[in-house]
Amino acid sequence: MSHTPDRYAKPEGPPSDPPAVQVTDLTVTAPDGRLLLRDASLTVRPGRLVALTGPSGAGKTTLLRALTGLLPPGTTRTAGHVDVLGHDVFALSDPELRALRGTRLAYVGQDPGSGLNPRMRVRSLVRELASDRSAEAVAALLAEVRLPDDGRLAARRPGALSGGQQRRVALARALARRPDILILDEPTAGLHPELRDEIGQLLHHLAREHHLAIVFSCHDPAVVERFADDVVELGIRVPPLRLAPAVRAPVPPTADTRAPALEVRDLHVNFRGTPALTGVDLTVTAGSAAGIVGVSGSGKTTLVRTVVGLQRSTSGTIHLAGTGLSTGLRGRTRAQRCGLQLVTQNPLGALNPSRTVGAAVGRPLRLHRRCASREVGERVADLLEQVGLPPAFAGRYPHELSGGQRQRVAIARALAAEPEVLICDEITSALDPDTGHAIMDLLTDLRERRGTTLVLISHDLPLIADRTDTVTVLEAGRVVESGHTADVFIDPRHAATQALLGMSAPAAMP
Repeated sequence: MSHTPDRYAKPEGPPSDPPAVQVTDLTVTAPDGRLLLRDASLTVRPGRLVALTGPSGAGKTTLLRALTGLLPPGTTRTAGHVDVLGHDVFALSDPELRALRGTRLAYVGQDPGSGLNPRMRVRSLVRELASDRSAEAVAALLAEVRLPDDGRLAARRPGALSGGQQRRVALARALARRPDILILDEPTAGLHPELRDEIGQLLHHLAREHHLAIVFSCHDPAVVERFADDVVELGIRVPPLRLAPAVRAPVPPTADTRAPALEVRDLHVNFRGTPALTGVDLTVTAGSAAGIVGVSGSGKTTLVRTVVGLQRSTSGTIHLAGTGLSTGLRGRTRAQRCGLQLVTQNPLGALNPSRTVGAAVGRPLRLHRRCASREVGERVADLLEQVGLPPAFAGRYPHELSGGQRQRVAIARALAAEPEVLICDEITSALDPDTGHAIMDLLTDLRERRGTTLVLISHDLPLIADRTDTVTVLEAGRVVESGHTADVFIDPRHAATQALLGMSAPAAMP
């Protein structure tokens, strides 16, 4: 990887430097008395890379936020101390805390895209926080996070970036401050394996060469094992995920179930004259599961956003169950909008923070008249149980949930519209393995019981191999290979597919 050696001061002092972060017996409770974090302790020294692990809901994000002195709204620190760079963060005044966060701490959250101003271009987003605002320094930062400026990317806005690219822009902004402590919530989620390893190598490089204290949460055991110096596993565990059966009867097998549920033909999308998709074709048979794979920035998210009407195409056609769709949402009927539902990679950015879970899940029920008004509460409870959440969660807000819980809420909201095609964009990337498997079991159950057609985007190739019937491989906005998943993965014909499979453990492939 390419790094700029003089961006940080050279390390000074022996390896026994005092801790940059010292957390002792920290306990955090929710307004209703629930324990979000119990007796958590953490030590992070300069030059060390510390990983936080544990299942969804264990309190990893709560602990990371505590290091910045900003606990989730309504929560209370009931015990313990948090010392950062010699300061008790909960004893600092607001101006002192702002100064600490603005100059010596850098935090990148689990949904970094939501922290990027959608009106600003990439170069301005990075320059905004940089101590050196020259074009050369901005270009060096982008190259350091594996986003080399080809003259086009730096001119884009966040909406024209993939989820992985947004994550790397957020990391470049964090590094632009030249912080002493770097705090990252799931920094490798949603990245293809090669880039995931490169980001891990970058974090290791920053810790060693620039003497940064780095703490990050991670569900990927391979990343933790390869790159972390120390591992802290949090102990509060959520109950096992139990999925209620779907409520519809199974779809009877008929000849129509083999007809295409979704057809995309010769789809082109440009961002300010730069091609994002070029001549993309996609056919998904009703009741089947189709995978879409490719490296970060290959056009996967742009494709599904265009299919659901959130991004206008330059040309091409989209058909749902044989009916042509408008390229934008305004030209689509209520039934067509219901028929295609997207669950995004970052549920926190997709859920309105001012609405409770019950309001978020209940809104499509009311909007699309899926049940009588008096039945909405009961139906919301039923949908939450389907995705493994207690009905009592209807009264919570998104910030009171873990990443895995928010993802399940997003799926429940999509299911409320009773879609014909459910599109899931990297929905397991920030989940622990057990929760991820349970979510995929839920989607399999939906296929079997409801006849729902699934489109899955994932960098997890074993998951695609195990859970899909067909797969489409994208590279630079073009389809380079497609077919039955087993055929494509066993005998890949294109170099891009071969490269992707080379990144994954061979034993995991079919």
